[in-house]
Amino acid sequence: MTDRNQTKESPEKKAAGIYAASLVKNGDAVGLGTGSTVAYTIRELGRRVREENLQIKGVVTSYQSEAIAIEAGVPLTSLAETPKLDIAIDGADQFDKNLIAIKGGGGAHTREKIVSMSASRFVIVSDPGKKADVLSAAVPIEVMPFGKELVMDSLKKLGGTPALRAAVKKDGPVITDNGNFVIDCNFGEIKNPKELAKEISQIPGVVEHGIFMNVTETVIGKADGSVEVIQK
Repeated sequence: MTDRNQTKESPEKKAAGIYAASLVKNGDAVGLGTGSTVAYTIRELGRRVREENLQIKGVVTSYQSEAIAIEAGVPLTSLAETPKLDIAIDGADQFDKNLIAIKGGGGAHTREKIVSMSASRFVIVSDPGKKADVLSAAVPIEVMPFGKELVMDSLKKLGGTPALRAAVKKDGPVITDNGNFVIDCNFGEIKNPKELAKEISQIPGVVEHGIFMNVTETVIGKADGSVEVIQK
């Protein structure tokens, strides 16, 4: 059977993803993020469940990660059933030296933030290209469709250049798993991400933004299969 979720293999992403899976201990409740790097983590956890009899429960952040987890054989639960998680593992669009991250390239950052904030340990898996001295990636912002115009105008007043994310294989905007729109807003270099996060959160109609300040460590995969671990 061909895994429809399998992407072209990246040795950097694979190294980071597999290493992160080794951080999961027997009995852990695990938050499972979304994206190509954490997909390696989910598949490796499935291997450990099958071959090492690892006893875990996973909470997924998207339909994509749910499909991968089911195929890999990772037992799943929900936050309603398991509200406190031991560890959450996810990817990132970019992160800085203070381990503040921008996430949401896959449009799942609202659920990703809820899951990561439910965990006592939040690990980002990444390739070397995601590390930056100063954050500059566009910030994904999930918005209620009813509030789109107000949010767009408010983001411009904050100095941003907002753009409604368009779907690739359908006409119109991307619709999140929560039924909302995603605005990608470019602010240039983000000198004070904590203040920007606060300002975005105060805009009516914003469901959640993609600035994450709760990362405890990052795992950066290298082409030779090694990893660099940075802890806060």
